[in-house]
Amino acid sequence: MTEGTTSVAAEGVDTLTRLEQEGEIAADYLEGLLDITDLDGDIDMDVEADRASVSIISDTGSRDLQKLVGRDGEVLEALQELTRLAVHRETGDRSRLMLDIAGFRAKKREELAELGAKAANDVKSTGEPMKLDPMTPFERKVVHDAIAAAGLRSESEGEEPQRFVVVLPA
Repeated sequence: MTEGTTSVAAEGVDTLTRLEQEGEIAADYLEGLLDITDLDGDIDMDVEADRASVSIISDTGSRDLQKLVGRDGEVLEALQELTRLAVHRETGDRSRLMLDIAGFRAKKREELAELGAKAANDVKSTGEPMKLDPMTPFERKVVHDAIAAAGLRSESEGEEPQRFVVVLPA
């Protein structure tokens, strides 16, 4: 094995270890939150696409956990930011951790991928650019990926919180 290969492999392990540490810190923080709110939930940790991913799931159904999701995921977004801050406080590094509660984000990802694919098909048919409604950064990323998978380009325009995706013809 060459020196460069060893270095890259070690860097990959270091990154994985760092992301696993972020997940552990986030899980501890969220366990405390669940205790305070007297809600039942299990914490599942993973590393996906170079970021820590933490999910709160429930065997008894997600009805109680919906309080932590809120309307259109507003509470979930706030909890994700608070969890990222807790990780930052412990590590000193900015975290890109993703939080999902009761499968809300996973379901949203599926819906957005379908929206992106449909928009790409519409643009292929008409040959005209299409502007989509404003979205969060997470939502835009999923839509951009779906449009790229359909073979088209897209870009974000506007200023937060009114930033939106424009699907461009080939």
